[in-house]
Amino acid sequence: MNQKKRKVLGIIFLAAAFAVTTGFAIQGHVRAARYRHLLDNGYQHAFAELATAAGELDVSLQKVTYATSPTLFSVLCAQTYAKAMAAQAALGELPYGNIELEQTASFLAKTGDYVLALASGVEGGQVCSQEHRETLQALSQSASQLVQLLRGLQSDLEGGTLEPEELAQVQARLAAAGQEGEQVEAGSAFQDMEADFPEVPSLIYDGPFSEHLSNRTPRMLEGLPQVDEATAKEAAASFLGLRSDIFTLTSTGEGALPAYGFTALVDGGELYIEVTKQGGQVLQLLSSRRVGEPSLTRKEGYEAAAEFLASRGFQDMDPSYAIDQGGLLTIHFAARQDGVYCYPDLVKVQVALDTGDVVGFEAHGYLMNHGSRELAAPAVSAQESAGQVPGSLTILSSQLALIPTGGEYEVLCHEFKCQNESGGHVLVYVNAQTGQQQKILLLLEDESGTLVI
Repeated sequence: MNQKKRKVLGIIFLAAAFAVTTGFAIQGHVRAARYRHLLDNGYQHAFAELATAAGELDVSLQKVTYATSPTLFSVLCAQTYAKAMAAQAALGELPYGNIELEQTASFLAKTGDYVLALASGVEGGQVCSQEHRETLQALSQSASQLVQLLRGLQSDLEGGTLEPEELAQVQARLAAAGQEGEQVEAGSAFQDMEADFPEVPSLIYDGPFSEHLSNRTPRMLEGLPQVDEATAKEAAASFLGLRSDIFTLTSTGEGALPAYGFTALVDGGELYIEVTKQGGQVLQLLSSRRVGEPSLTRKEGYEAAAEFLASRGFQDMDPSYAIDQGGLLTIHFAARQDGVYCYPDLVKVQVALDTGDVVGFEAHGYLMNHGSRELAAPAVSAQESAGQVPGSLTILSSQLALIPTGGEYEVLCHEFKCQNESGGHVLVYVNAQTGQQQKILLLLEDESGTLVI
């Protein structure tokens, strides 16, 4: 082949390669454009769903404020709760909605829980108090303002004046905003909306979002003095049987249980322990050390956890349910008073089954709730209460148990552990004063342990 033919063939090959490369580039560009189009459509659809659900929530809230019939009130509360859940689901479809629309997410969660609590409290022909009705009206007004803000953004999205950001863009912007010395950039229309978010009324009810719970005093810490950093460090060292000089202060958390946070390097892992500023009580413990192959049985793990609690002043603690994950046995203990199992006084202990060491501990429930109680005698016997257990369940055992409500209250119940027709286990709680069912829980059991839901 002469030189001229080689040159012609070379040009042909280069042209073909260029054409193929260009084709791939065009194809990739088309795919990217199509993906972007689908992303934008999905984004706009999710946002439209959010705006619609928020509007339906507003309508439901308006209806429930006018209800005087207990039955209708309960039905409307249930519908309102469903609308709040639908709005939360739509918010979750946005790639970063729960991050940038934090106040919106909080409002939806609080509103849903509030109306659900009102629905469950309808007894004896009473609907709700005037105070609760005024709160519902205020929530409706907040929902109406939220709907206006959402529809304004929706209009901008559909009109093209507002371009949806891709998830990577948002993550990069939020990461930059969170860096030390950086100011949060109002680069998102969502952030602008959050700045204009309507005022939400204070919720006072028996539920987790009630305003009064934020000011609640932990029962175990009442009357105890404030401790300084050095005293808290000594308490941490004593709790773990270690020298205090190995601990370093890493945090000074506030909130319902303000605490000092310390870290220490022990046995190839890092320990993190929190000690309350009031009273110097250990709040929680975490260990990062790797866990080897188990050499202890679960029964031995239970015994190690019980011994650990007893040696640190936790008396009359009985284990409840546990789960074993990767050689880490997590056990729930609660206090027992006068034969009554007190679920609010919960302590979680995590034992490493390779050595039996306690590598996790959490006592928030115990510190908040534990104390001597005046427990009223049951007005309804266990035998009478058993009549509230459906015939499809077989009662295996029963005991008296104090269970928490959604807020700060406690209810004395007969706890019936039952077995269903398929062999699964169910806990049925019957109010020991009214004789009515109070709560039902399912036990999910497998080779790793038991999960209560």
